[in-house]
Amino acid sequence: MAAVSLTPRALYEEVAELLRQRIFNRELAPGSWIDELKLAQEYGISRTPLREALKVLATEGLVTMKVRRGAYVTEVSERDLTDVYHLLALLESDAAGVVATQATEAQLKELQTLHRELEKAVAHRERFFEINEAFHMRLLEIANNRWRDQMVADLRKVMKLNRHNSLLKSGRIEESLAEHHAIMDALAARNSVLAAQKMQAHFANGLAAAG
Repeated sequence: MAAVSLTPRALYEEVAELLRQRIFNRELAPGSWIDELKLAQEYGISRTPLREALKVLATEGLVTMKVRRGAYVTEVSERDLTDVYHLLALLESDAAGVVATQATEAQLKELQTLHRELEKAVAHRERFFEINEAFHMRLLEIANNRWRDQMVADLRKVMKLNRHNSLLKSGRIEESLAEHHAIMDALAARNSVLAAQKMQAHFANGLAAAG
């Protein structure tokens, strides 16, 4: 098999991104053993940058390193999922409260535009995933706390290991859209308490659907 062409950036970072996408796309399934030798041959690299890449993914929670057994794609347990959703609800509801009181009208219009795109994507699941994530990340950017952003980014990577199980539930996309609508109403009303409550409910319902 021909080696994949890699860009000049740090080799292990490039490999980490390649593996990250394969995990998210289920090419590397949860619980599966990662064959380091095979991947090193496939990418045309030594095992050193591959192992560095796996360490990066391990810190993100996407890979689990087992003593004398190697690396495995992380399987998300019910406890893991509950913990991740709990923390995301706390962090993103706090961000929603900040946005409700501090966002400019132009920034709220940006979120409204993303919300309208979300409405148009109801029948296109993958597109819905993409816009949904863009909405949440833009809301966080507007709230402007880089430490919160960093924590949410890591937590969302773990959540992606299970994301299809949540939004594949019958009717969940429509429910999620309605919850986004309630969040937008609270933001437009500049009601920080209500915005935080609606975001909390959004994650609580997401967890219920993912369980």
